[in-house]
Amino acid sequence: MIDIILILVLQLIYVPILTLRTIFLVKNMTAIAAVLGFAEALIYVFGLSLVFSGDQGPLAMLVYALGFGIGILIGGAVENKLAIGYNNFVVNLLDKNNDLITHLRNEGFGVTVYEGEGRNSKRFRLDILTKRNREEELLNLIDEYEPRAFIVSYEPRRFKGGFLVNTMKSSKKILVPNKTKDN
Repeated sequence: MIDIILILVLQLIYVPILTLRTIFLVKNMTAIAAVLGFAEALIYVFGLSLVFSGDQGPLAMLVYALGFGIGILIGGAVENKLAIGYNNFVVNLLDKNNDLITHLRNEGFGVTVYEGEGRNSKRFRLDILTKRNREEELLNLIDEYEPRAFIVSYEPRRFKGGFLVNTMKSSKKILVPNKTKDN
């Protein structure tokens, strides 16, 4: 019976690590992905050896599969809490809402405004790049000012320049002094 419990516990550790390793790899954070991959492989081999070496048979396999399913839920929850990376939001408005734009900028969001032609009238598009951990805050602000806004989001793989990158660079300068040739 202890083997059955151990199989479940191992799966509840293994699968979230698998989930995070995959996410770090997709986000090109290969060093972290490699460390997680190492841990994942050790747990995987140990867990499978328990499944196939004992007298448990179908019960061990069922617990292994159950642990895998629950582990996916745990891994997804952990990833959502970490909120690694950035999202770009495209917000389409019927009217230019200067109050919303000003409020978003005051809250530290970079907002680029475009004017376009919709089917029946002018439309205004806001492009907003934000860290994933600020997504809900951004969506709540948009909903407060423009509940009928049409919003599409996507995750950019790479970006260069712009408000957010410049903000990150300036905050690094504050934290880490520039080295000169004299240092």
